[in-house]
Amino acid sequence: MGRLYERNDAGRVALAQETLGLASAARRGFLASPMIQIRKRDLAIKLQKISPHPNPRVGLEQYTVPANLASEILFTACYTYGDIEGKHVLDLGTGTGRLAIGAALLKAQEVVGVDIDPISLAAAARTSKEFNVHVDWILASAENITGKFDTVVMNPPFGTKNPHADLDFLRTGLEVGDVVYSIHKLSTRPFLSKWLQRRGYEMSEVITTRMEIPHQFKFHRKKIEFVNTSVIRVQKSR
Repeated sequence: MGRLYERNDAGRVALAQETLGLASAARRGFLASPMIQIRKRDLAIKLQKISPHPNPRVGLEQYTVPANLASEILFTACYTYGDIEGKHVLDLGTGTGRLAIGAALLKAQEVVGVDIDPISLAAAARTSKEFNVHVDWILASAENITGKFDTVVMNPPFGTKNPHADLDFLRTGLEVGDVVYSIHKLSTRPFLSKWLQRRGYEMSEVITTRMEIPHQFKFHRKKIEFVNTSVIRVQKSR
C-alpha cells in the first residue's frame, strides 16, 4: 500500500499500534503514555521479513540496516523521545524500506521513503503493500528533497567509497527535519560532533553497536563483517 513517486509528495499513514511499556521514559516526560502495543522483538521479527537490497551497488554503499538495529532505533525514537508516533517521518536513503515501514508500524502520521535506486524502491513499495501500511515512496537523490518533517531517520552511506557522503545526507536531513536519527561509523563520532557543533546542532549518541554487514561485494573477504557503529540523534542546539 502506498504510492511510488519521482517527486517530493507526502502521504498519510495508519496502522495498528503494537507494545511494551517504558514507564521510566514517561516519567522523564518523553511519553504521554507508557502503554505500547508491540514488543521490540516482535517489530524486529516483522522487519526481518523485509528483503535486503536485491542488487546492491558498491558506489552507493547499499547496506541494509539489520532488522534488530532498525527496531532498536525506531523504539528508542518512538518511546524514549516521542519522535515517531503521530509524527511526519522521512526515511532518507530508504533502500528496501525497513526504517520507513517500521515507522509506519509504530503509527507515524505520515511516512515518506526516499531513494535514488529504483530497484530497491520498487521492492520497498511491494513490501509496504504486503504489510498493509501506507508509505509514499519517492525516487530522488537526497539533496533534491525539500519540505518539512518532524523526524528524519536514515542509514546513510558510511563515506568509504565516496568521502563525506554521510555528510551530504546529514545536511539534507537537518534542512528538512526537526530531529535526525542517523547511523555512522563509530570512528567518525568525534568529527561529527565538531562538525555539528560548528553548525549550531547538538548530538547525542543513542545506540552503540556492531552492525552486521553480509558478504555482498567481491572485495568482502568474510561471510559476515561487523562494523562498530554509532546511532546519533541530532537537533538544533537550544
